[in-house]
Amino acid sequence: MNQRFQDRLDAGILFCDGGMGTQLMAAGMNLGQCATLFNVERPEVVSDIHRRYAEAGCDLLTVNTFQGSATALAQHGLEGRVEELNEAGARLARQVADDLAKADRPAPLVLADIGPFGGFLEPLGETSRDELTRLFTQQLAAQQRGGADAVIIETMSDATEMDVALRTARALGDWTLIASFAFERGAGGGFHTMMGLDVEAAVQGALESGADVVGANCGSSLSLDDYVTLAERLVAAAGDHPVIIQPNAGTPVLIEDRSVHPATPEQMAALVPRLIDAGVRIIGGCCGTTPEHLRAMSTMKPAV
Repeated sequence: MNQRFQDRLDAGILFCDGGMGTQLMAAGMNLGQCATLFNVERPEVVSDIHRRYAEAGCDLLTVNTFQGSATALAQHGLEGRVEELNEAGARLARQVADDLAKADRPAPLVLADIGPFGGFLEPLGETSRDELTRLFTQQLAAQQRGGADAVIIETMSDATEMDVALRTARALGDWTLIASFAFERGAGGGFHTMMGLDVEAAVQGALESGADVVGANCGSSLSLDDYVTLAERLVAAAGDHPVIIQPNAGTPVLIEDRSVHPATPEQMAALVPRLIDAGVRIIGGCCGTTPEHLRAMSTMKPAV
């Protein structure tokens, strides 16, 4: 683990930020629009979201590049702008962190963000490991130029895709690597990813591939109680490695044809002591969480 990140973690529980996509939609992004394009077309919107999360007490800011691979951007005809959009996204988060540092305020670390690349690897699909390495290198090298301090590889379900992402990131430098999977509850009460990985297999594979921190984010069918149970299993599987949990703001419900995440900031804050008791070291939010949720959650940080 990078020493700067380790020092921050040694100082106490860290809080990561919350949802970006749902915040962009609240700011006017339409369903189906390219969130990554906002980094250059509406940079003030992205910067404002980062700033509000930082002011809410977040120690880690996630770059707006979750769908920033060439494969994902090709769905919007933007596959030729990978480096531009990823570097721009990192610079926006970097600037917010630097502005806080200049004002003698705690400055968050910036996480380069990699999500699922938007296709399938061989033999299920046509993408080879070498091609996927190239795709992830494009993204990560650009975000590194933009000033990212560490890497989060999130919402993953496939062990091989996670392996390629982690090994690609490690080849680019000495920065902390966070591996986060999306789990759902199975019929037997266990947890598994969309590709069938259970908690133990996912964690072990990620650690063997070079992850410094392991954990979970999202999980559309999980209740707040489920995240606590999942956290316990992740901590047990991770051994001495830190665990990150970024829950959704509750299980989404349909209200007037809109999918709404119903958990309030108070309900999410009440979850924090339970996650800490389970052994989680980094806590954030995913879909439906807002700066208001993270502000309430970060107030539950134990005194050092």
